[in-house]
Amino acid sequence: MLVGAGNAWRGLVHAAVVAGLLTGCGGGPAEGDAEAAASTSAAADPATATPASGEAESGGTIGTVGSACELPVTFDIAARWEAESVAVAQDAPKELADLVWRQGPVTAACEVDAKPAGHIGFLRVFTGEPGDTDTRAVLEAFLAADKGVGEETYQPFATGDLHGTEVEYLYDSELTDGTKTERALAVTTPDGPVVLHLGGLDTAEHQAMLPAYELAKRTLRTS
Repeated sequence: MLVGAGNAWRGLVHAAVVAGLLTGCGGGPAEGDAEAAASTSAAADPATATPASGEAESGGTIGTVGSACELPVTFDIAARWEAESVAVAQDAPKELADLVWRQGPVTAACEVDAKPAGHIGFLRVFTGEPGDTDTRAVLEAFLAADKGVGEETYQPFATGDLHGTEVEYLYDSELTDGTKTERALAVTTPDGPVVLHLGGLDTAEHQAMLPAYELAKRTLRTS
C-alpha cells in the first residue's frame, strides 16, 4: 500500500473508513492488492496482459499537465494500465490522512492499476516536500514506515535527466500470509522527492508486472 501506511492501505478496514475521503475518480489507494484479488474485474485476460518478459508496450505518458496524474515527473505507463490521481479530501482528519496516504517522507499522489491488463497490483507514485535528503535516505525512510520489510538491496540508477536509488526487498504480508517481492525507486526534483513503488498480490504477479515498472523507470523524466 501504501507500504508503510502499508498495512493501513492494504487493510480491509479502509473499504469502510476511507471510501468517502478520496477525491480521485473511482477507487483510491484504500483498495489494496488483496481487495483487488477479490474483484471479479481482476480476472486475467491473456490477450491483454502485460508480457512477463521483454518490454511493455506504452499506453501513454502521465505526469504532464492535463494527464490523469500531474506530477513533478513524467513517465510512460503500460498499455491497458489505468492511472488516476490520489488526493485527500479537505475535511480528512490529519491523523487519518497520515495513516492512509503518507509513507514516511512522501504522500500518495497517483496509482496505476494493472487489473485492466490482467494483473493484480498497482504502480504507485508518492511525492514529498523539497529538501536536501538524498534518494537512498528517502527510500530508507519510506520502508522504515512499514512493518514486514526485510532483505533490502539498494542500487543507484540513472535515466534521462534524473539520478536516483532503487530498492528491491521482501515484504511479509499479513493479508496473504506469505512473503513477496516488492521494489521502489526514488528520484529528487526541484519540487521534492518522487517515489515509484511496485507491489503485487504475490511475487508471481510482481514479476509479471516488472515490464511495466521498467517502462516507467526507463522513461522517467523531470516535468
